[in-house]
Amino acid sequence: MSTLENIFKAYDVRGLVPEQFDSEIAHAIGVGFAKFVLGDSSTEERPTKVLVARDMRPSGVELVAEFARGVQSQGLDVVDLGLGSTDLLYFAAGSLNAPGAMFTASHNPAQYNGIKFCRSGARPVGEDSGLSQIRSVAEQELNAPSAASAATGSITQQDLLAAFADHVRSFVDTSVLAPLKIVADTANGMGGLIVPAVFEPLPFNVEIMYGELDGTFPNHPADPIQPENQADLRARVLEVGADIGLAFDGDADRVFLVDEKGEGLSGSTTTAIIAAGILDRNPGETVIHNLICSKTVPEVVVEHGGTPIRTRVGHSFIKEVMAETGAIFGGEHSAHYYFRDNFRADSGIIAAMVVLEQLSVSGQTLSQLRAPFERYGDSGEINTKVSDTDQVIEKVAKHYESAEQDRMDGLTVDCGDWWFNLRASNTEPLLRLNLEAADAQACAARVAEVQQVMAD
Repeated sequence: MSTLENIFKAYDVRGLVPEQFDSEIAHAIGVGFAKFVLGDSSTEERPTKVLVARDMRPSGVELVAEFARGVQSQGLDVVDLGLGSTDLLYFAAGSLNAPGAMFTASHNPAQYNGIKFCRSGARPVGEDSGLSQIRSVAEQELNAPSAASAATGSITQQDLLAAFADHVRSFVDTSVLAPLKIVADTANGMGGLIVPAVFEPLPFNVEIMYGELDGTFPNHPADPIQPENQADLRARVLEVGADIGLAFDGDADRVFLVDEKGEGLSGSTTTAIIAAGILDRNPGETVIHNLICSKTVPEVVVEHGGTPIRTRVGHSFIKEVMAETGAIFGGEHSAHYYFRDNFRADSGIIAAMVVLEQLSVSGQTLSQLRAPFERYGDSGEINTKVSDTDQVIEKVAKHYESAEQDRMDGLTVDCGDWWFNLRASNTEPLLRLNLEAADAQACAARVAEVQQVMAD
């Protein structure tokens, strides 16, 4: 196995520091990224600079420094944005029209770090759109370092936090915002920097939980998709009588919502709420949803005069289809929310702002607002370890061969009043099951049925 095979994933770089990812590797990846953007035929103008930002992980300082040296060695300048969220980096790449690298391991534990890349205009870089080339050059660089460019690039610092906060607020009519009581659990992640900057001039009463930037995550993991990591937020919302709770992940590009009763909202429910609000203001637009979102999402899009388009799971697919169709918004069940006016990039804080506007205008509580958008029982994502993912998928497909099926992403089976998707993990011998039925009881029964077919 090559040095980099373990850390280059489908959409980013991620690994243990320093066992898998150290300063030497960061330097080599910097060379690889510089050569990739210099040779990128999809970019009209030859880039002259690369943007870098990092989250609060202690290892990020040295890794960024070495990556920057690698980029500079190829003659490109580096603009260091310092500490920032991933969506701040995307905003920078869009507004400055430059490629960027965000050093973060998102929701992973403290001993990890990684890099999310984008091209100029915040266009995605994934396995099929540059990552494999970056990895190939980085491998060569580790084995036989290349000659540096005749002219070494410069490095400068730039602070875009205020500009990003203005950009986030531009997605709503701030004059209609009500004095809502908000608790935001930023889990010692980058939300602790971003949330106060965005909310400061607004009429909200905001309490930040675990707002200190601390990449050792002393309070709980910055992984709010796991219900146990929302427990402190749910309790605090109830304790102080808040209108809403916001749970951000480590790099603050995702947000999960908690209502005033301490109950969490799924990514599908939030997608539907945001889609309704955006379409009411922009009738006739297209909205993207991935294939594990609730059927509620396309129903709501149609009801509000929009056109729903279904895609594979994953940000590079969503962004690609958004670019092709001109879609105004895209949502994933995993709580990634994409906005055309945010360079088609995902942003947790923009999603939160749109919901806060909806809450303000409706005059309802969040538990009331969410009710029309929760029409079915859903399983959430259930992971099962299997020895052969392909074999199990084919067995399940055969069992349900009389039902409507497609292979857009794994196996989707639609049985009319219930449906499910079964996908293999990119990185582990796991199958991911998402199932939806008429209600919770029917959902539980159908989950047991599909799991039995998988096990037989």
